Amino acid sequence: MNYMNCSQLTHLLYISSYFFVNSQLKKTSSQMRNYPFNWVNQKLNSFSLDTDHHQPQSSNSDTVPPIVSFYNETIRPILDAVENLRRLNITKEGIQLPSIVVVGDQSSGKSSVLESLAGIRLPRGQGICTRVPLIMRLQSHSVPETELVLEYNNITVLTDEEHVSDAINTATEELAGKSKGICNSPLTLVVKKDGVPDLTMVDLPGITRVPVHGQPEDIYDQVKDIIMEYIKPEETIILNVLSATVDFPTCESIRMSQSVDRTGLRTLAVVTKADKAPEGLKEKVTADDVNIGLGYICVRNRINDESYEDARKEEAMLFQNHPLLSKIDKSMVGVPVLAQRLVRLQASIISKTLPEMLRKINEKLNSQLSELESLPKNLTCAADAMAAFMHIIGLVKESLKKILIRGEFDEYPEDKSMHCTARLVEKLNEYSKDLHECPGSNHTENFLMDEIMLLEEAKGIGLPNFMPRTAFLALLKRKVGAISSRPIQFIDDVWDYLGKVVIGVINRHSEHYYQLQRCTCRAGENLIFRMRENSKKHVKEAIEMEKLTDYTCKPEYMTEYYNLMAYQAHFVATVREGICGAINISCVGENIQIRHLGDYIQVLDQAYDLKMRMVSYWKIVLRRLIDTIALHLQFSINSLVNNELEKEITACFTSPSFGGIESLLEESPSMAAKRAMLSRSVEVLKESKEVVSNIMDGISSD
Repeated sequence: MNYMNCSQLTHLLYISSYFFVNSQLKKTSSQMRNYPFNWVNQKLNSFSLDTDHHQPQSSNSDTVPPIVSFYNETIRPILDAVENLRRLNITKEGIQLPSIVVVGDQSSGKSSVLESLAGIRLPRGQGICTRVPLIMRLQSHSVPETELVLEYNNITVLTDEEHVSDAINTATEELAGKSKGICNSPLTLVVKKDGVPDLTMVDLPGITRVPVHGQPEDIYDQVKDIIMEYIKPEETIILNVLSATVDFPTCESIRMSQSVDRTGLRTLAVVTKADKAPEGLKEKVTADDVNIGLGYICVRNRINDESYEDARKEEAMLFQNHPLLSKIDKSMVGVPVLAQRLVRLQASIISKTLPEMLRKINEKLNSQLSELESLPKNLTCAADAMAAFMHIIGLVKESLKKILIRGEFDEYPEDKSMHCTARLVEKLNEYSKDLHECPGSNHTENFLMDEIMLLEEAKGIGLPNFMPRTAFLALLKRKVGAISSRPIQFIDDVWDYLGKVVIGVINRHSEHYYQLQRCTCRAGENLIFRMRENSKKHVKEAIEMEKLTDYTCKPEYMTEYYNLMAYQAHFVATVREGICGAINISCVGENIQIRHLGDYIQVLDQAYDLKMRMVSYWKIVLRRLIDTIALHLQFSINSLVNNELEKEITACFTSPSFGGIESLLEESPSMAAKRAMLSRSVEVLKESKEVVSNIMDGISSD
């Protein structure tokens, strides 16, 4: 077979593959009915198949591939738009780009397939050749010499076909190190060459289970994580490269692609090394045991030092003349068929995703703009700073009035800790319960023994039937002292809670003003500390007053006392008779043990009298310790909200240590970073919106 016949044969393969692609895409469209752009298929179908017009150009160069895309002028604007979006790093905004991702087990022939499509030599060797994601951008250009550009880490490197492999290795070492490890920092290779298809593909590291010397032990997991990140988005076409020498179901790349694309509608399989394992290959690619929805294409890659032109000739003759491989449908064989299929799939997936992409960009743009506009404006002068200060103080006071005084919690509907009036009542009830249940309030334990001992010690020369007041005061002082720590603990608990509430409200309203927040929080903490100490002083004074003297004007005291004294005669008689060991006394307790009182008959009347005076008076003492503290706290909270907090903040704000009103002009580091991040995001989204809108407008006008 001479060169012209081989060229004609290659061209016939192009034509047959074209009609196959059309038929396959029509089948696929029935499964993907949400493709909104019939424009792409109409444009692609409108190209003439004139054999003279599409005859591959001959060349004396060994590196010119005989692959000509019939659709480059149509596809180019779409690919340029996607490439612009990629350069804008739109994926950081949560917008996924349509792409073709090349995956495969180690040594499956991934790099060789890309070489065949691009017509350039890529790094080869033992182990993982691709150690970083390689974004290969193929552009068909009528240029005398191939133009190759590497882009990574904001670096642009010009190279040529002879040195591109070394340039890729050098760039890879900068990204992933000189060992055999991998890295998820992408490397972009732009190939401008006459005759290549307009395609953008992402080549990922090959899958390996056993690390070789110089590779990390978890190399498989690292590779898997990178692959899954790229193939998971629904916008991705998975180009799964399989070696004909292995069983397809055992391939790791198949398992990974199936985990994200169970139906196979996003997966196209390329079978390499067909010449090394031709037996049963036809059955493997037609049976489709692994659910490859976009079908199979068998190829023969370049071997050793073959030119790409010779490799295509050999591939055409292999699938034409081989007794087994020639039986495979011609629409399923050859790099030219693969190139056309990829171009069509790429155009389809891009056109399908453009409207949804534009919708997502608009949504994210509106969201980012709203968040940016919600940020406080930069304070540029003292008047702005003062206005912001007064506004925030007003907001803080109003919020505290709502939650601490009026009992409104519309600003914190779900946060029950900020429903302050209810929480304060709960704390007061717990304090009341604690006071009534503390040991000093138990009137039945060792009944009358404290009173008897005090009466014995308070005896003096005088008539025996007079109650010594010193005994009552001593007993009162002892009982008040026993509970004196409880009110102090209650005060600490309440002001701890109030401190959290006040600081929380201040932080909420001043979060956008770093310096003001520092000042107001410090003022709030200082004020809470002072008011806590003032409350403690008040409570301690109340306790000392209760210890100092006995007094009440409440008639309930005498009523209670007389009711209890009405039972005195019966009680004394019962003790004297010694008939029973326990007795019940209304308002005092039940099953009160009295056997131990038989030895104190002579002071029993006085001891009972003293006890009943204390039982009646003690209820008033406890109520006074509860009511007085409750009123004091209510007064303190009102004073804090209406007067003291604003005074404290203003004093702190105007102090020399704060730095004056000008210090408010300094934005907090976190707010400045957030503003800058949102501004960058808005700019990227606006540019991205313009890119997508322009390409869609171009589609509509055509």
